[in-house]
Amino acid sequence: MQNMLEELIGESRVLERAIAGEELNMNDGIELMNYDNIYMIGAVADAIRQKLVGNKITFTASSYLNYTNVCAASCQICAFYRKENDDDAYTLTPEQIESRVSNAKKMGATEMHIVGGFHPKLSLDYYESMMRIIKKNHPELKIKAFTAAEIFFFSKLTKNSVKEVLSRLKDSGLDSLPGGGAELFHPEIRKKIARGKCSGQEWLDTMEQAHNIGIKSNATMLYGHIEKPEHIVDHLLKIRNLQKKTGGFLTLIPLKFSLENTELEQNNMLTQECSSIYDLKVIALSRLMLSNFLKNISVYWVADGKKLAQVALSYGGNDLVGTAFSEEVYRAAGKTTNSSLLDLVNLVKEIKREPAQRDTFFNILRTF
Repeated sequence: MQNMLEELIGESRVLERAIAGEELNMNDGIELMNYDNIYMIGAVADAIRQKLVGNKITFTASSYLNYTNVCAASCQICAFYRKENDDDAYTLTPEQIESRVSNAKKMGATEMHIVGGFHPKLSLDYYESMMRIIKKNHPELKIKAFTAAEIFFFSKLTKNSVKEVLSRLKDSGLDSLPGGGAELFHPEIRKKIARGKCSGQEWLDTMEQAHNIGIKSNATMLYGHIEKPEHIVDHLLKIRNLQKKTGGFLTLIPLKFSLENTELEQNNMLTQECSSIYDLKVIALSRLMLSNFLKNISVYWVADGKKLAQVALSYGGNDLVGTAFSEEVYRAAGKTTNSSLLDLVNLVKEIKREPAQRDTFFNILRTF
């Protein structure tokens, strides 16, 4: 299979180098973003996926919890945030959170994915109490909580260093960080999509500090809005550089931008979501740019839809993230988000791959 591929990709020096396991640079990435033969990029990405991780497709039984939609930022890409005085603004008490966690555990969740807006009035004690009450009642549940952007905001708000915030949350029960808030790092694009959020470098610095004290994390990349090819490649290179340094990222999750109810839609800066061809190219490029350093590339079916997710698993993807019970951020932007483990098992079996339930850290819990 690989020999046949090598013959077919003779027209692209970059793909030849990718399949030989060489590290791709900025110019290589831009060339691939502009390369028309999507099938060939996909075939090479899939061959690398096969070599690195085989035919297993993993996912976790994950429950999503958004503790508040009140946010000091006003990101142009977000349909979820509210201001404190809005009628539908909410903030959950630690007790309400505990009750939702109990329900999630009854549904079979092994992981809680907890994120929220940048609430201007919550103390660090609120977040520590949240961790403690969950760990006390559900010690076996893994808590994946607070994006690097949230951690950076907590640090500024409470006048504690980022390291202090991370250490206190870890001591209270935090197991890992989700990958959100990364959006795109390049300052040229970031200011147009993430008003009021930390800079790309601040996100990376926060993640580096988390990794250095033993907190692993995911990484994300928001694409399909007003970016240019170089913004995507720049983002992937920065993730790769940090991964070389710390080895602390568990997976990259490229996130398709969801347009409905966002400021970009309302201001007519964007009138439609990106094409499925573009989705597949981004997944494949993520695999090609990160291949020697990050084993897992996740396909976020909540944003892509289940049918496209199946195709993306042949374009370099090897993970489906999780069941995403109660995912409110994408729901605010008009996407359906619930799925059972069985749905994901069937999704994988339909494409003749091997479904496997994993934990937060990609240890296999069971196969089907």
